[in-house]
Amino acid sequence: MESKKVIQIKHLEKMYKLYDKPSDRLRESLGFSRKKLYREHYALRDINFDVHEGECVGIIGTNGSGKSTILKIITGVLAPTAGSVEVDGRISALLELGAGFNGEYSGLENVYLNGTMLGFSKEEIDRRLDSILEFADIGDFINQPVKTYSSGMFVRLAFAVAINIDPEILIVDEALSVGDVFFQAKCYHKFEEFKKQGKTILFVSHDLGSIVKYCDRVILLNQGVMLDQGSAKEMVDMYKQLLVHQNPVKQGSSDGEETAGENWREGFAVNPDTLEYGEKQAEIVDFVVLDCKGRQSNAIDKGTRFQIKMRVHFNEDIQQPIMAYTFKNIQGTEITGTNTMYEKVYVRHPEAGKTCEVTFEQEMNLQGGEYLLSFGCTGYRNGEFTVFHRLYDACNITVVSSKDTVGFYDMNSRISVKED
Repeated sequence: MESKKVIQIKHLEKMYKLYDKPSDRLRESLGFSRKKLYREHYALRDINFDVHEGECVGIIGTNGSGKSTILKIITGVLAPTAGSVEVDGRISALLELGAGFNGEYSGLENVYLNGTMLGFSKEEIDRRLDSILEFADIGDFINQPVKTYSSGMFVRLAFAVAINIDPEILIVDEALSVGDVFFQAKCYHKFEEFKKQGKTILFVSHDLGSIVKYCDRVILLNQGVMLDQGSAKEMVDMYKQLLVHQNPVKQGSSDGEETAGENWREGFAVNPDTLEYGEKQAEIVDFVVLDCKGRQSNAIDKGTRFQIKMRVHFNEDIQQPIMAYTFKNIQGTEITGTNTMYEKVYVRHPEAGKTCEVTFEQEMNLQGGEYLLSFGCTGYRNGEFTVFHRLYDACNITVVSSKDTVGFYDMNSRISVKED
């Protein structure tokens, strides 16, 4: 027997009027112009899906695809231009950071303010107060104005309120990304508790690892249009293709691999502000990253084998050039990397005018998250170590993981337990 539909979205659309100048908006509102002074921008167009009781449904998509707009319409923050939204159950929502909080009020006063807005009496909030304060764990700051809070403290309190007012449907929009790792683990543990209790979760996240781990079903959006819905793994795979401007193809619908063509970077997301330097006796003219299926991708699944390719053109005769790559975290700390010298693979005597392609193949064991990839070509010229060409932070790589350990990389431990 199919479970109850708690959210039903039919032919949902949201259109915004874009004016070239503020005076056009005023003229139209006063009826001074008979012609249309605006352009129509559809944040959502003909969106249809249902959410069933007890499901954890994720919504993913590129920036500007309409993810947050859908959540705001479901929660009543925005009104749709067309279509309908039906909700059967009490909603608790955690949208933008600080939404529904008054910065001048203390944290405690905001707890009561939010609870009242959700329809609870003071007595009902009193009964839940200890649970809210324990989960938020912000100590004496609960009595300080929330405008003095850090973003992490803000989201702790907001989430503590959202989950402790007994919602039947919990809606979360990216806000958890500002919490520390321990708080995020605490929140996701609460997600699992909610699922076991038969409650419904709908959330937007760029953390693809969390999407894969927690979602029963995922909805993929692009530029206001719903491309598809299905299992988390299928939709994340399609999303990765979308990130590098490929037409998403559902798993099993294509027999061939999509490998890099002649100009690799044409189908690959690179950093327009790449820092480069060197004397360019040898020059890195192209590079790309290929996932385990041979597709150009800035997102690599943890535990899979992938390739890093670089193409180097020699403007002079070079003796034994050294090709290298390095991963850094977003704070700039070098995490790992290698080069042809370490790996004892040599390009012997490339001549001026020649080009070589170097492929590094390895297994991705970095923790889930965002990384920056750099490339280098160095060597010796007239007995002196020389940097021929380096590309710093040439592209970002997202590691998609459903299981992370402590630190930068996973040692892939295997655990056995013996009990009496």
